[in-house]
Amino acid sequence: MSEVSRTPQLMTTPEEAAYELRAAEGAIWTGSRLLVGIFTFVFASLAFAYFYLRSSNNSGLWRPHGVTAPTTIGASVFAIVLASAALNLYGTWRMRKGASVDWEVSAWTAVGGLLLALGLQIWEVTRLPFYPGSSGYASTFIGWAVLNSTLLLGCAYWLETLLARAIRLRRAVAEDGGPSRSSAPPARLFRANLEGCTTFLGFGALVNLIFFLVFYVVV
Repeated sequence: MSEVSRTPQLMTTPEEAAYELRAAEGAIWTGSRLLVGIFTFVFASLAFAYFYLRSSNNSGLWRPHGVTAPTTIGASVFAIVLASAALNLYGTWRMRKGASVDWEVSAWTAVGGLLLALGLQIWEVTRLPFYPGSSGYASTFIGWAVLNSTLLLGCAYWLETLLARAIRLRRAVAEDGGPSRSSAPPARLFRANLEGCTTFLGFGALVNLIFFLVFYVVV
């Protein structure tokens, strides 16, 4: 009589599943903070180039004739980014209170604001009173415009993907309190991701504040 071979099945215990979930939440927390650290080094390099060229001012070519990027457009970009970050922060606070709809409205408005700021940042480059590389100020400003456009696009994309995920979760965990209350693994990972996105967007607002002062106020 031949023996029937059986394929062994791996069983995950509740303790292992809970550990894996906590590890995934921790990975999201760490990854979002590492992303902040990476962008901090990138923008710190730009700040170093700015202050080095400004202090050396070789042949008076730091900012000839006192030219400055369009202040009105720059102020608009900064104000919109700051408002978008504040609105998303408020929505995240409402999400913790269980008001998922409030966060969705705030987040969609923030996405629109970030895309508007991105459009203004790109349009500003076409309105500059100087050519790229014509001076130290011009070179560093072009670097800022490119980096900030990348930052704004990344924030808008991250927030939009969270909104799309929230729409799916709303149906999947509707009986368990929704995305803001559910203890299901997808809902918990969603909230961890949202916290990381909110932190990164706040970092983006801080960066815009610093470089608005640098390029438009201090110069």
